[in-house]
Order: sequence, then C-alpha cells, then structure tokens
Amino acid sequence: MPRTKPTDFGLSFEFFPPKSLEASFKLWSAIETLSVFDPDFVSMTYGAGGTTRDITRSAVGVVAQNYSCDVAGHLTCVGASRSETLAVAEEYAELGATQIVALRGDPEQGSGSFVPHPDGFGGVLELIEALASLNKFKIRVAAYPHTHPEAASADADINALKAKFDAGADSAITQFFFEKDDFLFFRDRCDKAGITQKIIPGILPIENWSKTRLFSARCGTPTPDWMDHAFANAKGKNVERLLSTALCTELCDELLCEGVEDLHFYTLNDPSLTQDVCHALGREQRLPALRAAS
Repeated sequence: MPRTKPTDFGLSFEFFPPKSLEASFKLWSAIETLSVFDPDFVSMTYGAGGTTRDITRSAVGVVAQNYSCDVAGHLTCVGASRSETLAVAEEYAELGATQIVALRGDPEQGSGSFVPHPDGFGGVLELIEALASLNKFKIRVAAYPHTHPEAASADADINALKAKFDAGADSAITQFFFEKDDFLFFRDRCDKAGITQKIIPGILPIENWSKTRLFSARCGTPTPDWMDHAFANAKGKNVERLLSTALCTELCDELLCEGVEDLHFYTLNDPSLTQDVCHALGREQRLPALRAAS
C-alpha cells in the first residue's frame, strides 16, 4: 500500500543475542530505545553455526513477552537435525514469536563450506517448506542485491530467491548496500523474474567506516570509492557521525521516494545512529518502550 504521508513506512530492526551480562544490558537498552518507533517487527540473529541457539531463544522470549512489537527469530540449517531445528521453531511459537527469518546459515567454524547435518535440512528451501507446512509463521528470507558470494551467477541468485518464495516464503530482507541504485536495479531484476513478494532493503548505519569496509568485504558487498574519500575528509574534521547520519538518511529517503514501503535496520545492538536516522526521516515516538503490566 502506498504511503499516505512521508513518515508512513514499515520499520524493523535487527539485533543479535547477548553473550555476557554487560551485553544483555546493552541489548535491552537498544530495544527499548528503538521500540518506541513502533516497528512492525524486530529480529534476533543466530550466531555462526548456530552457536547462540539457546541465547537466541531466550532473547526472543524476552522480546515477545515484554516489548510492544512482534519478534522474528532467526533459524538456520547448520549443526542440527530436522527435529532439533523444528523444535526451535515450535519453541518460538510457544514464546509468542509469530515470524521466522529462515536462512541456510554460515558454515560451522573450521568448515570451508556448508555441510548439512546428517539428519538435517539439506538447504534453506527444505527449511522453508517445513516451516510453511506448520502454518504458524510469517517466513522471511535473505536476498542479495550484489549477488550471494556462492552463487554461480547473478541470474542464478535471482532464481534462488524466487525458489525461496515458491517454497513458501512471504518476504525477503536484503543484505546491506550503500547506494540506492544497488537496490533499485536489484528490485527491477526481481520484477522481471516474476517475483511479486515484498523485498525489504536492509540498511546499515555506519558507526565506523574502517570496520564497515572490512565487514563489507567479508559479506561480498562492494564499497564505493567516493565513500572512502568522504569518510577520510570527515575524520579530519571530526564529523564522521554527522556524515554517517546524513548519508544513511539520504539513502533511506531516496528509497522511500522510489516507492519502497519498508526499511530494515541492522543495528549491531547500538541504537544511537538508527535512532538519529529515524528522527531525521520524521519518524517520531509512537509507543512506550515496555508493555504495560497485564
């Protein structure tokens, strides 16, 4: 549905589960800070190889029971049998999580490529089909504007995304990118391939450009040369945060002007820049952070 006013857009935030008491305080503070913007959902990631499986389930439960927003738990195919994986999904449902982000998952540490568990799902399509058969969740999947590093070609990657939808996925969230045309060209190619489901752009506010460049290289996301120059100049003038906020706000505004209806922010459990961008986009506080006691 088209926006009726500039601030009327779908909003969601990604967080990762805490591994220490200090990290727990940081996570809950971040969620409380951003939940006031009335997000459609927040998502909680799995660690590589499913290493945070138990912590993720606990965090999903806390969000579902205490915050005024839906929560999407991530679920991968790595390091678990089919029954173990679906048991996590059932636990999500019992905790009140109505959505799942279904992923193949990164290979387990020390493994060069994805190797299915002997009794596990062979890949994300099998996982999506199994989740869809439960008829309990809205299923979200990943998409890659710059093509997944393991894809045989850009066309093969688009076909893989279409197969996810055919298997039962409801929408996709993209890997982050830095220029609007990265998403718009990808959206056009998806339209041409007959994909009609919603594809939500993933947005990464830049807290530290040097670290972001390294992270981008690992994810297969190219970084524009002009951003190198821009952040070098900003560092010399001590205005890096101002530049980050301006660039992210501009990117989001351009996407919204091009008909994008939803934005998904990768917060890295630091709400400050995302909060600034939401305010700059005109999104004001709509809800109290914590649900009222029943």
